[in-house]
Amino acid sequence: MSAEVAEAVESVFPQLEALLPHVQKPIQYVGGELNSTVKPWESCDVRWALMYPDAYEVGLPNQGVMILYEVLNEQEGVLAERTYSVWPDLEALMREHGVPQFTVDGHRPVKAFDVFGLSFSTELGYTNMLTALELAGIPLESKDRGLDDPIVLAGGHAAFNPEPVADFIDAAVIGDGEQAVLDMTRIIRAWKAEGRPGGREEVLFRLARTGGVYIPAFYDVEYLPDGRIARVVPNRSGVPWRVSKHTVMDLDEWPYPKQPLVPLAETVHERMSVEIFRGCTRGCRFCQAGMITRPVRERSITGIGEMVEKGLKATGFEEVGLLSLSSADHTEIADVAKGLADRYEEDKIGLSLPSTRVDAFNVDLANELTRNGRRSGLTFAPEGGSERMRKVINKMVSEEDLIRTVATAYGNGWRQVKLYFMCGLPTETDEDVLQIADMAMKVIQKGREVSGANDIRCTVSIGGFVPKPHTPFQWAPQLSSEETDARLAKLRDKIRGDKKYGRSIGFRYHDGKPGIVEGLLSRGDRRLGAVIRAVYEDGGRFDGWREHFSYERWMRCAEKELPAVGLDVDWYTTRERGYEEVLPWDHLDSGLDKDWLWEDWQDALDETEVDDCRWTPCFDCGVCPQMDTSIQIGPTGKKLLPLTVKNAAPAPASNGHVH
Repeated sequence: MSAEVAEAVESVFPQLEALLPHVQKPIQYVGGELNSTVKPWESCDVRWALMYPDAYEVGLPNQGVMILYEVLNEQEGVLAERTYSVWPDLEALMREHGVPQFTVDGHRPVKAFDVFGLSFSTELGYTNMLTALELAGIPLESKDRGLDDPIVLAGGHAAFNPEPVADFIDAAVIGDGEQAVLDMTRIIRAWKAEGRPGGREEVLFRLARTGGVYIPAFYDVEYLPDGRIARVVPNRSGVPWRVSKHTVMDLDEWPYPKQPLVPLAETVHERMSVEIFRGCTRGCRFCQAGMITRPVRERSITGIGEMVEKGLKATGFEEVGLLSLSSADHTEIADVAKGLADRYEEDKIGLSLPSTRVDAFNVDLANELTRNGRRSGLTFAPEGGSERMRKVINKMVSEEDLIRTVATAYGNGWRQVKLYFMCGLPTETDEDVLQIADMAMKVIQKGREVSGANDIRCTVSIGGFVPKPHTPFQWAPQLSSEETDARLAKLRDKIRGDKKYGRSIGFRYHDGKPGIVEGLLSRGDRRLGAVIRAVYEDGGRFDGWREHFSYERWMRCAEKELPAVGLDVDWYTTRERGYEEVLPWDHLDSGLDKDWLWEDWQDALDETEVDDCRWTPCFDCGVCPQMDTSIQIGPTGKKLLPLTVKNAAPAPASNGHVH
């Protein structure tokens, strides 16, 4: 290793430290969290910098990054460090003083790593990626990078359509990351050991050849005269026509994070989280997360128990979040909740589910969840205001179900219920949205009736619908921001105008503008790269934060860049797509059969519901045969015995299982 390289990876903390007194929340940049890892640089031959492209307080609790950080650092000769987006105050100082984008673990410059991996759970992090690249001294566009620049890799849910950022990334991985990062590490290690033959192009080619890593530069996009895509073709031999998603089977073999990070500064989630299953087959047609993470793979009750036990020991948190897309659907959720509540009753450890399905809620479960913790509000997501809309989106919950469920909650001492809906769903009318107010009023009425009290509340929270790739709604037109705002204004007036119940109903909504930008990026193609870059150069940062987001800036830049290719924002957002159209992500295989998605889109328009394939015969969505996977669910028939581990001898400090 040349002296120059060794020198290049010294900590930049001495230069950074001088700037910290001048910025807000300097604690987020100092690192050294409980359970963080810093390995000697020289003892490792493959080095990853992992980024959640948002502020520390949002990025640190992110499960995906935390899991990959631990999976990589457990490997001999591999190190992984974390980096987050710096606030604009520190960004300005770093530019002024020449301090590069750094990791919080070793304060090493991001440019010195082999891979710079970014996890995008939303498309609104794209400008933050460009900020980090520029601060790191890495060329913004992949075509300008050299042998010593890191491989810029995108992952996370937004990577299922990485085309809008194709100019800026070298590679994308779709699906579960655990095995994928280990496979990539092996390939990079072999290439480096051989003396990096063929340069950057060769290592990217070796990754592409596996069929599980997408390298945008190895594909050409051809367009039709009307602006639609004609086809996407590999531009060199040996590169697959389609790139497949990664699916980790048997979650019990991947009990991560074992040593969850404990943040230094306040973050959005102050709890230890355990993912109790992955995937969801409820088939809500708007839900990209449910579609792209199929099939359902449950962690066993004993696997969950071990993870909670180890995680609490390692962190000292007082709340455990049981995470998944629909946690109450776990086949053993009642036993999981009861077992954990029993085991940690003395320690007053609270349990939480992110949100509960109306039809999966029961009071026994709710009581177990609040037995040791506080009884805060309950959140339910009917999504559609009217029965008709719920058929369109395949959210099979009747109004009776909902009223019965909230009656149970109010009758058992809850005082606050939050209901989450969407506005702008396909075929929706003003009438469908106004029915949200009727539902909220019935909820309050019922709550007063069963509790005999007047102090109960219901909060209605509304998000704008954004059509996403790899869902049946990928062809749907998006509602314009003006129409969204007009519809929500009518709903607000109806709720506020109600003398009897209006005061008890809280109303929270997002205006339609961020949704249009998210929609532009979620279904966009490579021609949007110029728009993203223009927004970044115009000062766009932290687009997911209301106070930093500028709709005007995005529209101005789009109006400047898109006419050159004969398109506009409406073409990407409010336009309906047809069956024969090639979609920008069609060459990325989520396992879902395109014809199945199209049939489901037609079913939506006919208001036809489809059951959950966990409990009914298969509907041929394509995932299991195509990805060679299968649904993995219990019940295992085991119980979580409250004292198995608690009073046993302390476990050895290895990573072995506690039996």
